[in-house]
Amino acid sequence: MRFAFIEVEKACYPVALLCRVVKVSRAGFYAWRLRPEAARARQDQALVVEVAAVYAASRGRYGSPRVHAELRERGHRTARKRIARLMREQGFRARHQRRYRTTTDSRHGLPISPNLLARRFDAVRPNAAWVTDITYIWTLEGWLYLGVILDLFSRRIVGWAMSDRIDRRLALDALQMALADRHPPRGLIHHSDRGSQYASHDYQRLLARHGLISSMSRRGDCWDNAVAESFFATFKTELVYQSHWQTRREARTAIFEYLELFYNRRRRHSSLGYISPVDFEQRNQQLLAA
Repeated sequence: MRFAFIEVEKACYPVALLCRVVKVSRAGFYAWRLRPEAARARQDQALVVEVAAVYAASRGRYGSPRVHAELRERGHRTARKRIARLMREQGFRARHQRRYRTTTDSRHGLPISPNLLARRFDAVRPNAAWVTDITYIWTLEGWLYLGVILDLFSRRIVGWAMSDRIDRRLALDALQMALADRHPPRGLIHHSDRGSQYASHDYQRLLARHGLISSMSRRGDCWDNAVAESFFATFKTELVYQSHWQTRREARTAIFEYLELFYNRRRRHSSLGYISPVDFEQRNQQLLAA
């Protein structure tokens, strides 16, 4: 421990002085530094700095698999178990999910679409299938509602909208953003729950106008829309449960940053080989151009 103390402090104080203070010889310290285990300990100390930087950049959202993937991208070649050990020693833990509760109200007399997606969540090309859902966020001003649309190919958020009202306008705004940004081909499967926002005549007309095919989950079966449910669980774990917003405006700013700057462009997804949705689409650019 005394030699390790000197190793850390020698950047600020002379080695000779440190050796006198802790009562060891300089020869002993330099011999310790040449030992293989000491070299590995020094490597660990340098690696911990890199691990801490990645963990901090993710705002504590990353566990060892994503930290390891990020470090490999930066040129570090080290075992994932080593990263897990260093994170454990430093007390770095990914945020754990809380139970997700759905609030879909399907008690209406509007037409219901069949479940065409049928839990086929692995799209082979972009703009083949989208899934959508709505969740709620508490602020001291009251509830804020978020509607999102995800492309199943890349898990990218292609459309989103926020409002203090949970109505069809919220769902329509998210859909219009996705249509304007992606210009999807006719025949795209658009999957949602049975909520009145998605079953509304306005929403269904907009889908039909652009040639999108409506698909809806079976009654009371959240697994039929599991990808959207999973996204909201991640979103709440990594952002909402860690935040206390005074106003809806504060929440809107943080949510925008999470969706567009972190989730789409930086967050490493295990289902995509630990790269971000934007990177995944760029690496499959020929499919986007088809």
